[in-house]
Amino acid sequence: MFDAVVVGAGLAGCVIAERLASQKNWKVLIVEKEKHIAGHCYDSRTEFGLLIHRYGPHLFHTNSKLVWEYLSQFTEWDYYQHHVQAFIDGRCVPLPFSFETMDLLFPKELATRLKEKLLRIYTFNQKVPILELMKQNDPDIQFLGSYIYDKVFKNYTAKQWEMLPEHIDSMVTARVPVLVGRDTRYFSDIYQAVPRNGYTCMMENMVNHRNIKLILGLNFLEIGEVRDHTITIGGKTFDGPIYYTGPIDELFGYCFGELPYRSLELKFQTIQKPYYQSCATINYPNNYDYTRITDFKHIHPLDTSQTTILIEYPKKFKKDENEPYYPVFTDESQNKYQEYRKLVEKYKNLILIGRLAEYTYYDMDDVVEQALKTVEGIGYGR
Repeated sequence: MFDAVVVGAGLAGCVIAERLASQKNWKVLIVEKEKHIAGHCYDSRTEFGLLIHRYGPHLFHTNSKLVWEYLSQFTEWDYYQHHVQAFIDGRCVPLPFSFETMDLLFPKELATRLKEKLLRIYTFNQKVPILELMKQNDPDIQFLGSYIYDKVFKNYTAKQWEMLPEHIDSMVTARVPVLVGRDTRYFSDIYQAVPRNGYTCMMENMVNHRNIKLILGLNFLEIGEVRDHTITIGGKTFDGPIYYTGPIDELFGYCFGELPYRSLELKFQTIQKPYYQSCATINYPNNYDYTRITDFKHIHPLDTSQTTILIEYPKKFKKDENEPYYPVFTDESQNKYQEYRKLVEKYKNLILIGRLAEYTYYDMDDVVEQALKTVEGIGYGR
């Protein structure tokens, strides 16, 4: 009955299903174990109408015109520039750590000297990993790197990952740079916005197609089996392509052991005042068990006397207890993942796509672009 099966109705799965259905006229089955689509982008409204992100804040940003124009077929946008602060030494200062942050935290003479030296080494508006600053020979630059490492980076990373930054893959540490400039926006991409009616609505529009059948609340492994180089669904061999977006270790019964992830405990609170804090997200690197607080009214403005905040507590991922959020990139985990990849190569019709299946960290635009490329040779115009 179906030409292709997509496992998972997150961003990757919805893009792939929409492309196959609209561009190839294929009949596509999407199987999603949760009772909602949109994966970790899932959002919904509170009782007083505020749109909140149920798995933590998701802020869309991209430099890809292709990705922007593709998604714009399914949503209108509210343009939004994300701002993040960090609570350091009793005050909130902008992140990424920039010239503005230095002016707020350091004496004027020291801040001026640091900015002049940074501009001799790096170009204006360049983003520099914190660990790179600590390797410079200049004592002032070393001081700056050490200060940021101690005040912003070390304890936050220890809470988030349960390990020090130097033990984390550079893919992760590079995501928290120092900005050699004054831009206080968290992202500098050309396109920055949030879907006007939410990510869930956007993805509902994607899969609202006569060629797509969506089943929610069903784990693919309850109807599918991957064994002996063959994939069966409902006891019958399925030869069409299967686009798998779920955890790769779960697909193969954890035969090489579980891949490590970090999870989160998310605590939402409704606050009886228009805003809880001065910007959307404030990070708490030190002295608190939680890592950040998000005030959703800054992201989705609403004329009400109350707001909803989200407090995030990092947790160890435990299968069947909480959600896998972030792959833990170590040599051991990467080697284990490669063992699973070798198994995938034995199945000619199995295609991995997405953060869990590929065991990597994707921004939203990255996963959309990757999904578009995965459906090879198909244009993006509907």
